[in-house]
Amino acid sequence: MALADMNQDELASAAGIARPSLNKILRDGVVAKEATLNSIRQALEARNVEFTSNQGVRLKSTDVEIYEGAERFEAFTDFVFEQIRSHGGDICLSVTDERLFAKYRTNTVEHYQRMQELFDRGVIKSFRILANKSNFATKYTYNTYKWQPEETMAPTAFYTFADYLALISFEHTTPPYVLVVRSAPLADSYRRAFDIAWAAGKEPPKPSEASQ
Repeated sequence: MALADMNQDELASAAGIARPSLNKILRDGVVAKEATLNSIRQALEARNVEFTSNQGVRLKSTDVEIYEGAERFEAFTDFVFEQIRSHGGDICLSVTDERLFAKYRTNTVEHYQRMQELFDRGVIKSFRILANKSNFATKYTYNTYKWQPEETMAPTAFYTFADYLALISFEHTTPPYVLVVRSAPLADSYRRAFDIAWAAGKEPPKPSEASQ
């Protein structure tokens, strides 16, 4: 936990388990279920902790990270959340079909709720989503949508948050395939391109039309 700069309460919250349960695992050596261990691992990976082949841990030394496949997509989602929680600001997402995010996430409702909490607390200043297909209408108010024709959008989604740029392919052999780069200049460049596309975007279609 020291590597991740987290206390037990923070790790328990990020992993979605009770503090007493985490304490038993860490201090009493209680054997946890595989799903619980995976949740703890994903929470630590989201804080830039890497698990090595000899059962050790270390901080990642690279500014480039790849998340490949449905199982790793959960870790990517947690990583995005942790960065937004730490740095806040303005977030941009450009994607042809936003519904693919929910397809590969197992904690979609919980993720929406925790993002809404960050928005309500003023951590998230704005969260703009430019999409061709989406549900568009939800009960959550932290995000704002605009619509663009599919032919004007790249098949690869991109996400900018904090100093990070994430490029996402849902057409990879083991989707989703996510390339995350920590680079403020790259993130700012994509934000500027997003701003241009956003200005040209249109009001989202009604939910019945968006699902077609």
